[in-house]
Amino acid sequence: MEAFLIFVVALSAILWIGFALTPWGFWRNREVLDATETTEDGGVLSEITVLIPARNEVEVIQETLQALTDQGPGLKIILVDDGSEDGTVEKARKTALDVRIIQSLPLPAGWSGKVWALEQGWRSITTPYTLLLDADIKLDRGVLHALREKMRRRDISFISLMAAPSMASGWEKLLMPAFVYFFKIMYPFHAVNSRRAKTAAAAGGCILAESRVLEQIGGLAPIRAAIIDDCALAARVKSQGFRIWLGLTHSVTSVRRYRRLKELSDMVARSAFAQLRYSTARLLLCTLAMLLVYGIPPVMAASSNIVMRSLSLGALTIMILTYFPILRFYGRSWAWALCLPFIAALFLAMTWTSAVRYWRGENTRWKGRVYRRRDAAVEFSANGKSKP
Repeated sequence: MEAFLIFVVALSAILWIGFALTPWGFWRNREVLDATETTEDGGVLSEITVLIPARNEVEVIQETLQALTDQGPGLKIILVDDGSEDGTVEKARKTALDVRIIQSLPLPAGWSGKVWALEQGWRSITTPYTLLLDADIKLDRGVLHALREKMRRRDISFISLMAAPSMASGWEKLLMPAFVYFFKIMYPFHAVNSRRAKTAAAAGGCILAESRVLEQIGGLAPIRAAIIDDCALAARVKSQGFRIWLGLTHSVTSVRRYRRLKELSDMVARSAFAQLRYSTARLLLCTLAMLLVYGIPPVMAASSNIVMRSLSLGALTIMILTYFPILRFYGRSWAWALCLPFIAALFLAMTWTSAVRYWRGENTRWKGRVYRRRDAAVEFSANGKSKP
């Protein structure tokens, strides 16, 4: 038994060494784009249309729209109201911006709500560039110029920025940097941005794309049922030979607040099992991998066996060191890294929550909608009542 435990601990340590030495360096923050003084005054933005899908966003929509006034003149804005019942449209109309508001048609079978809203707005766009912007995302002055400049300079057709999350509550401080950390493990930014690698991903809160590219891939229809729509769209674009780019930023921020653990849990559970392609085998492998990588080192660090203790402490040290860069990027104390094993356990629990909901017949739930799994199609119900 002791020999087996030594093997398991050694395997965990080897995996951490491998993670630290991978050429794509998931833990490094090399892919960063921020608005600077040189990009603040880049002329008019009449060649960009901002497309915002909104459903019950009364708390955040005005702040999001108001930030667009600082981007520059000529910017066109389309807001697709996806059946809001909380005064989102009225709030949007109170801003100083000239916002075109489209009322979404009923959700067809086989479409996810956000993708359907984007598709309807996309049909009205005539500008060379399209900015897909979530209703809870705030842009700092100059960031649109910085995005457009990078696209032109690097021949990029599809660029997205991972919005800096809110870290006002204790749960946000604990979990949101780790959310980005785990996302970078699944989708190493260096591989995403490489022409040679097949890895594709995007941060759906802020995506600037050439409109001709979206037209060439068939708009949003090819990813109509996607739950993780941003990554599905990026994969579609990259598979057609276009260059994509994904990076971190301080200049794009999320204004949505997650005050309670349940709110964060629902956000993760919305897509966690979809990330595993609804595979029970992948779920079990993910669970074993998480236990091996994040569970074994802190537990066996207290072992009386010097070999196991030394290997565990080494793995734990590498684990903590790989978490430092993302904490530093978001201005968090290094001490939060000591919580990483506990954080990993919480994310694993959220993934299981996502799986249990799927086994009960739900693909996902979000903003009062439940997308039910029935005959391999994505169907829609609101407030728990099935819609024929």
